[in-house]
Amino acid sequence: MFGTILISIITLMHVYVFWRAAGVPVVQRHISRKFLIGWGVVLWTGFYLGRVYGHHGNGLSAAVIEFFGMNWMAVLFLLFTALLVLDVATGFGLLFKRHVSRLRGWALLAGSLLSIVALFQGMRPPIINTYDVQLSGLPRQMDGTILVAVSDMHIGSLLGEQWLAARIEQIEGQKPDLVVLLGDIFEGHTSPPEALIRILSRLKAPLGVWAVLGNHEFHGNANTAENLFTSAGIQVLRNRWAEVRPGFSLGGVDDLTSIRRSGRSKQPLKQLLSDRPPGVAVLLSHTPWEVEQAATAEIDLMLSAHTHGGQIWPFSYLVRTRYPFLEGRYDVRGMTLLVSRGAGTWGPRMRLWHPSEILRVTLHRKPNRRH
Repeated sequence: MFGTILISIITLMHVYVFWRAAGVPVVQRHISRKFLIGWGVVLWTGFYLGRVYGHHGNGLSAAVIEFFGMNWMAVLFLLFTALLVLDVATGFGLLFKRHVSRLRGWALLAGSLLSIVALFQGMRPPIINTYDVQLSGLPRQMDGTILVAVSDMHIGSLLGEQWLAARIEQIEGQKPDLVVLLGDIFEGHTSPPEALIRILSRLKAPLGVWAVLGNHEFHGNANTAENLFTSAGIQVLRNRWAEVRPGFSLGGVDDLTSIRRSGRSKQPLKQLLSDRPPGVAVLLSHTPWEVEQAATAEIDLMLSAHTHGGQIWPFSYLVRTRYPFLEGRYDVRGMTLLVSRGAGTWGPRMRLWHPSEILRVTLHRKPNRRH
């Protein structure tokens, strides 16, 4: 259903962008209508093949087709947005009639320049965002503990072995005591190569490497994804708690969006919160939903991801309507919530004003406990 809706929307965007481009004076002078239509069909085909064949295929050819198709989708979105903003500002051509065609040319140029910036930002390695979090009742021996949180790497599609190896080195450079993977580590449409699992197994930390499943791990078989993590030496928290140190526990819940889409009435987070252990409790949830419930259950720190921060502005405004906790730090009834933009990208290797990130969280002991 998602694929059908996406292809339909992108098709309409193609029609709109090429319709408007056909009326730009410089285009009219140098490009025939037939050539413009043919080029539009070629680009639409490239997107379609990237979505259907490239995204679900393996090998170099599939990766190249996906890279082209998905990046063109993002370029098209930025061109569409620039033209639509101009159309709204000019009353869809009713205002500034003498200049509107030329202005549409400038809108296409603006969209193209934004696309270049987005491609540059999307290809850059993730930044390290640092946070200091005070936790009441944190065991004294854990004061100053460094927790590194990584999410949304989407390895196995456009992001492969070299990219993953570089991220492992980047994480190790933070000298973490504890590493948590917040879901969508695997792209999920096909089984990742064994080489990726071997590289992932290099990830080590004194207090362990822990993971929860994201929605992409549910695209295939969730148990298979769990086994992949386990084979890499990573402990998976599927709707359960684990005591990392006396008085300090990690809890993990399966992706909430996948549970909702499946139509299951089971509420694993509600059950997990009802079983909250004593001491400091840190909750890992791929999707930043049901945050108020977590705060009411006196969770001390919640770590989430999934949103990519919107990935490409201004798409972030639409994402925020569904995920109000979009990115960064929030205080919810005394609970700290950190939402990561993710280390990788989904679809296009492009980001605009929302760079990829890895979270470095230093835990500090707070003298007085609130519960």
